[in-house]
Amino acid sequence: MFDYRTGKWFAGQGSIWSPVQCPAPFAEGLGARVLNLLPLLLLGLGNAAPVRADGEPAPASVELPTMVVTATYEPVSSFDLPFAIDTVQQPQIGDGQLGVNLSEVLPRVPGLVVQNRQNYAQDLQISSRGYGARSAFGIRGLKLLSDGIPASTPDGQGQAATLNLDVAERIEVLRGPASTLYGSNAGGVIQMFSRDGYGSPKLGAETTFGSDGFNKNHLYSEGGNDQAGFLLDASRMDTDGYRDHSAARRDQTFAKVNFKPDDDSRMALIFSSLEQNGTQDPMGQTWDAYKRDPRSVAAAAELYNTRKSIDHQQLGMNYERYFGDATLQVNLYAGQRSVLQYLSIPKTVVSNSQRGGGVVDFDRDFHGGTLRWIQPLQGVPGDLTVTTGLDYDQSRDDRRGYQNFSGDQLGVKGELRRDEEDIATSLDPYVQARWAPGDWTFDAGLRYSSMKMEVDDRYLVNGDSSGTKTYRQYTPSLSAMYAFSPNLHGYVSAGKGFETPTQAEMAYAPGTLESFNFGLDPATSSQYEIGLKAKVAGSTRINAALFEIRTDNEIVVASSTGGRTSYQNAGKTLRRGFELGVQSQLSERWEANLAYTRLDATYDQDFVENGSVIEKGSHLPGVPGSSLFSELVWHPRQDISMGLEGQYRSKVYVEDSNEAKPAPSYAVFNWRTRFEQHDGPWTFHELLRLDNLLDRQYVGSVIVGDSNGRYYEAAPGRSWYAGAGLEYSY
Repeated sequence: MFDYRTGKWFAGQGSIWSPVQCPAPFAEGLGARVLNLLPLLLLGLGNAAPVRADGEPAPASVELPTMVVTATYEPVSSFDLPFAIDTVQQPQIGDGQLGVNLSEVLPRVPGLVVQNRQNYAQDLQISSRGYGARSAFGIRGLKLLSDGIPASTPDGQGQAATLNLDVAERIEVLRGPASTLYGSNAGGVIQMFSRDGYGSPKLGAETTFGSDGFNKNHLYSEGGNDQAGFLLDASRMDTDGYRDHSAARRDQTFAKVNFKPDDDSRMALIFSSLEQNGTQDPMGQTWDAYKRDPRSVAAAAELYNTRKSIDHQQLGMNYERYFGDATLQVNLYAGQRSVLQYLSIPKTVVSNSQRGGGVVDFDRDFHGGTLRWIQPLQGVPGDLTVTTGLDYDQSRDDRRGYQNFSGDQLGVKGELRRDEEDIATSLDPYVQARWAPGDWTFDAGLRYSSMKMEVDDRYLVNGDSSGTKTYRQYTPSLSAMYAFSPNLHGYVSAGKGFETPTQAEMAYAPGTLESFNFGLDPATSSQYEIGLKAKVAGSTRINAALFEIRTDNEIVVASSTGGRTSYQNAGKTLRRGFELGVQSQLSERWEANLAYTRLDATYDQDFVENGSVIEKGSHLPGVPGSSLFSELVWHPRQDISMGLEGQYRSKVYVEDSNEAKPAPSYAVFNWRTRFEQHDGPWTFHELLRLDNLLDRQYVGSVIVGDSNGRYYEAAPGRSWYAGAGLEYSY
């Protein structure tokens, strides 16, 4: 990766140092109807040059800078990587956005579906090519990282809220077979990299207000030079929520110090925290309740005062040292997370259960690290680099469950009904090679992934559910790219991955509520991808990919009663899809982005769920067939930016039989503008944003397979936001 401050190249997956600032990657768009013409179209475009009406070459257009990414451990231009990868850069992260949720910026990445639940107690729902769509809370089946620190536990559960957009330099999104390089539960990889403090010291403050009681206040300070830098950041977000009983307060802090111990090494120390106290949980809605009043909340949510509190802190260290052409990278981290959640499981059900309860209370300690060696090899044709590494991660939960009542009082912590220690540990060695002889590029990797789940049951009234299970799998990947011309590359990619059950999915065994489900097997998948990447006249980038994913032992619901959900392996699923993205710098003043995904995700084998047969060909719930994001940005002056966003999503099935009412398709439009002024050491900026311009009523996200039929989560109608900030440079 090129360090634009020092003029030097440096290496690093999860690197703590920032790349060249450049606009976001080519978003992906257009429809499946062009699929048959796409190869011919791109072959022509890859060699095309603009021509005027008189036959003379047109004046040179504004060129898009090359995007350098580190998701494959060594820095490489995204155009030269033989798989689907996109980068969202800081200008897009901060241009007219609120800086609260990943749903503000990730829809521009094809293959991803990002649903804002309007429920801060349950976090976002993010899926990549169908991976993670089933998750009822948090992120599942995707690998999340922030500055090399996992935001996912070894068993595959993740928390997107810990990725702080206020400090983000860029977000890299890896999809397809190459994501298996990150081991188990890596159906896709989302990595956020924070910026370094640089330049003269500065102090800034901003505030934003908006619909439904939204208010965010943000303070920061940063500065640095080629030898050292610092970044301090703190924010508080308050909202009453669009729906009833959905108020939230989120406090985030971040601190980073980066420095060079000597000429051959770099180091960064990073601390971050997230605190949410008493975040209200409105739960899902039935279809009738949603249609009657999209702001409505289930009666049980108010009866039991459903809510969640989170207290999360983590500390990390990144270190790089150069030994000639080789690079040593070391990452270490540790943290603590406490969660207290009050559910609405009926008193009668909780009273009759001998395990669990309506109150979830756990304290999690987590730690881990990475040791990696990147070695260029000489004496072979072309460029050959071999990377070897070892990842270690562990999360230890002191988990308790209580009744959610005491006497006749509901929604309080009552009698203890669960007391156990859950430990998830992974230790993964891997090797990867990248070889570029002439017009060919080859990437190959092999990882030995393991995840060990240990349960120490200390609540023995109902027997002992203690036990251990270890999941192991080799996850290979192989990719090849050919440069038809400097502006047109074609590639193929294949890989095998596996997805272990999470602690929540193993919590209850089918047929009984009183034992841990050690009988669940991991889901295994074979992934294939073929794609084209093209540059047109230097000002337009196009990415296209066809993919297929065949999965065995998919983890699905076995039964769901009384608030208790057990899981089983359901045989086979098949996912086939198409992604297309376009980013174009139309002129100095205009920019356009488009991201389109078509995905057909079905069960490829019959299975039984809750006593009913789910037939082969049924659609996987939570996965829209088509998703489209489009954006037109205008810069009338250097200090003014205006953008119009459009987003379309087709209908979404909500449970495996596909018999319940699907969430209907929708299309919404958003408008934003940002102004900036400079006066000596002072910089001022203003923000105005309008979401859902046409005031459409629609379902923004779904809760897959909810046992009470409360599948739907309404999105807000027309909403407004306005903010202002100032910055002083010393």
